[in-house]
Amino acid sequence: MNNTTPKVDGYIRKNKQWQAELTALRRIALESGLTEDIKWRTPCYTDQGQNIVLIGCGKNNCAMSFLKGVLLKDTRGILVAPGANTQSARMAKFTSVEEITRLRPVLKELLEQAIAAERAGLKVEFKKEFDIPAELQARFDENVELETAFTSLTPGRQRAYILYISAAKQSKTRASRIEKHILRILEGKGLDD
Repeated sequence: MNNTTPKVDGYIRKNKQWQAELTALRRIALESGLTEDIKWRTPCYTDQGQNIVLIGCGKNNCAMSFLKGVLLKDTRGILVAPGANTQSARMAKFTSVEEITRLRPVLKELLEQAIAAERAGLKVEFKKEFDIPAELQARFDENVELETAFTSLTPGRQRAYILYISAAKQSKTRASRIEKHILRILEGKGLDD
């Protein structure tokens, strides 16, 4: 394989359970003319400096994640959203080299589409507004300083808090999550800062 980087070699060596599968996905990405690097502690493949796809693994599978996968025509239906709140990325999950080999032509077509979409400057339209949980709105009504601090956060930080708080099924838990993070919000910090 040409254009490989030692950092990705190390990533693959470290993930012993999925070495063969990661190697197969790596080969497909590199054959598509992408440049290999490590970003977010994961192998990332770029075209003209733009992130196109990641490869990685978890406990139960390995995956090729298309960062703007929602824009792709997935005629075989192999792409799934990584999480319930994911707006852009879509991933193809695998548990064997045989699966990857069988779907190689599909993956190559998806990579071609992803590269073409990036070169064409296509953008994903993200949902900008999220419903503020009633418990958080009640705290805003009580504390204008908290609301001002919250609206001063970046949209991504606001979204992270809203999704985290909203994920709780019980009102009591949502209120507890708010209380736990009030100081962080007032300090201008995000959920994971």
